[in-house]
Amino acid sequence: MDISHKLEELALSLYRIDAVKFGDFVTKSGIKTPVYFDLRVIVSYPEVMELISLLLYDHAIKESKFDHVCGVPYTALPIATLLSVKTKKSMLMRRKETKSYGTKKAIEGHYKQGEICLIIEDVITSGSSVMETVADLKKEGLKVEEAVIILDREQGGRQNLESNNVHIKSLFTMTELINILLKNNKISKQTGADVINYLKNVQAPVPVAEVDRTLLPYEKRAELTSNSIAKRLFTIMATKKTNLCLSVDLTSSTKILDLVQKVGEHVCLVKTHIDIVEDYTDNFIVQLKELAQKFNFLVLEDRKYADIGHTVSLQYSKGLYNVADWADCVTVHSLPGEGILKALNDSAHSSRGVFLLAEMSSEGNLITPDYTEATVKMAAKYPELITGFVCQKKSTFKDPSLIQLTPGVQLESSKDELGQVYNTPEKVILENGADVIVVGRGIVSAKNPEAQAVVYKDTLWKCYTKRVSGKLE
Repeated sequence: MDISHKLEELALSLYRIDAVKFGDFVTKSGIKTPVYFDLRVIVSYPEVMELISLLLYDHAIKESKFDHVCGVPYTALPIATLLSVKTKKSMLMRRKETKSYGTKKAIEGHYKQGEICLIIEDVITSGSSVMETVADLKKEGLKVEEAVIILDREQGGRQNLESNNVHIKSLFTMTELINILLKNNKISKQTGADVINYLKNVQAPVPVAEVDRTLLPYEKRAELTSNSIAKRLFTIMATKKTNLCLSVDLTSSTKILDLVQKVGEHVCLVKTHIDIVEDYTDNFIVQLKELAQKFNFLVLEDRKYADIGHTVSLQYSKGLYNVADWADCVTVHSLPGEGILKALNDSAHSSRGVFLLAEMSSEGNLITPDYTEATVKMAAKYPELITGFVCQKKSTFKDPSLIQLTPGVQLESSKDELGQVYNTPEKVILENGADVIVVGRGIVSAKNPEAQAVVYKDTLWKCYTKRVSGKLE
């Protein structure tokens, strides 16, 4: 049997097992379609999987040169496994979500930089899923020059991928598949005509190349943000050449003001816990704001609001401390749900911001990766309110308009008796993607706080400039 007959056999098999569906659907690219290709069902049909792997081998990869195969997660993984066995080439696995434990690797398997990896995918519309896999493989130093596809929907994916230097080989185009089904009376002429007409008129959006936020300078990111506090903070950092946040965890207002007077010119942000100040007065706030204006820094009240929306609205704008009147930004837990952000958004002044807690630095904290992901998704609905995230990892969010605030930093790695874990400036900035770095006891408890603040400021800024240069070696 020649290859055209085998392709026809495969097309009819896919129709028979309901891998090709007709109706009203929405693709991953967000476009409506009258035809949908769902290859997930093939895991229940080993004879179809075998036929697909044989055709891909004969038609697409027999003459290709590569060291590894990698299936785009998750549908293409069983086919990639069969092809790995048939070609006697090792298989690599890309994780959609990087583990928060163990090796924390995005790519599993053994490989060396410079080796060539062949991508296996079931269907392309815009090509975005392939490009995501390509990007992760290239981060590991692998070369990716070719992808083999079962079905090309002919909606721009091939062009998008080849414009990014990824050559495409496919078993079918959608037109070819439809013609086989028409020839065998599996669909009506009207259905075939509708699909062909749809393909001619609807193209998938061109995937936007993902920008690594950590490589962009603060000035550029200030232009991208919708939050007024993030814009001011980015600008202050760029102007003063400091990304140091001082945590003034002191109980005396006099000592706080004295400390800020000494180190104010070296910081971009001062973080308070106003409810631990034993001699709080309104005059203390007046003096703190005067210092903020004098030295050009912002004030973050680390209140960590975590109640229902109505209560948080009152905690923020009423009571003894009246935080809304003086704090440029506050910290908030996402635990109560979206109501807490809605309340703050409704009550917040136009020049206020929120740092949402996505992760914590204390050992044994109960925040899970799913909780962190849900927090980031929740924040996306409030771009004018959210200044950024309190978090520990670069992978927590991608939006360059938001700020990563990372606590738990000292010049040397350590852990205190209460489980607070401290990381070095190099680790939190170069590896973990921090933008604003919180230092407390490392400065507050120093014999000469001002001199120590200068050491931290210079060390942190040097790490930042190294990061945005892209020269991390």
